[in-house]
Amino acid sequence: MNSDIPQALRSLKHFLAIRDVDADVLKTLIDFSIRRKSEFKQGKFKPMWQGKVLAMIFQKASLRTRLGFEAAMVQLGGHAVNLDDQQVGITRREDVRDVARVISSMCDLIMARVFGHQLVVELSAFSSVPVVNGLSDWAHPCQALADLMTIKERFGELHGRKLAYIGDANNVARSLLNGCLKTGMRFVIAAPEGYRLDRGQVESAQMMAAKSGASFAETNQPAEAVKDADAVYTDVWTSMGQEAEAEQRAEDFTGFQINAELMKAAQPTAVVMHCLPAHRGDEITSDVLDGSQSIVFQQAENRLHSQRALLEVLLTNAADAKR
Repeated sequence: MNSDIPQALRSLKHFLAIRDVDADVLKTLIDFSIRRKSEFKQGKFKPMWQGKVLAMIFQKASLRTRLGFEAAMVQLGGHAVNLDDQQVGITRREDVRDVARVISSMCDLIMARVFGHQLVVELSAFSSVPVVNGLSDWAHPCQALADLMTIKERFGELHGRKLAYIGDANNVARSLLNGCLKTGMRFVIAAPEGYRLDRGQVESAQMMAAKSGASFAETNQPAEAVKDADAVYTDVWTSMGQEAEAEQRAEDFTGFQINAELMKAAQPTAVVMHCLPAHRGDEITSDVLDGSQSIVFQQAENRLHSQRALLEVLLTNAADAKR
């Protein structure tokens, strides 16, 4: 097996949510992703997982998740199989436990991009191979991993940096919140009433911040959140499955747009981030998204590099467990 996988990563079996990952494991995984990206860019990366297969279950449309995982498996020497849920029918045509058992008897990894988070939890409970959450209604850990990797590449260190999240306290926000606090960052979220973190999430964030030396705050004023920020982040106001709420959400999020005026309150060296897809002219203006402060497309590329590193770790650990 690949002996240069850091020891801190040897215990990683599944990747379902950032909140489930120990701080040392997360920090090491970020650094490992950066190292493997550098080796890949220098042509030093060697595919070591010929014949390995990743099964990808999709209940939601995808660009970065599917392309990143499929390209990653090819680069690792393996192959990825796309299982559209219209054919699989997980929870409708077949029970989750049966799907997990069948797939894990034929494939070496499972990635699922789903609506309900409980589905990936159940998949991992009944699968004999590693399961990765490609997105659920509760968490988007692969996005947060790539985001933290991107911030560290830009600034050299995560501890003490401030990230301001402007928008709905959704799955992306929750994963970023947990990731920032585990790595010692300052996290501030600006969201309108009705779209903020719930009390349990706030209490958990406060306890995590106290433990890691990070800080957490929430507000309904975007300019207040962005003040002195190193990274300013947003997501669409209406996510997949919320289309019926689009008109109301557009009204509720008035004033929560990332634009050139808002960016003046951030640090002069601040970067702009977005998980994509973006609704230009809504949550972010095109001049900012395409501007000199934007690292949005570096984020997108890093979905590949971080996911490839993650798959390599999971494949290594699974192989070692069978020895």
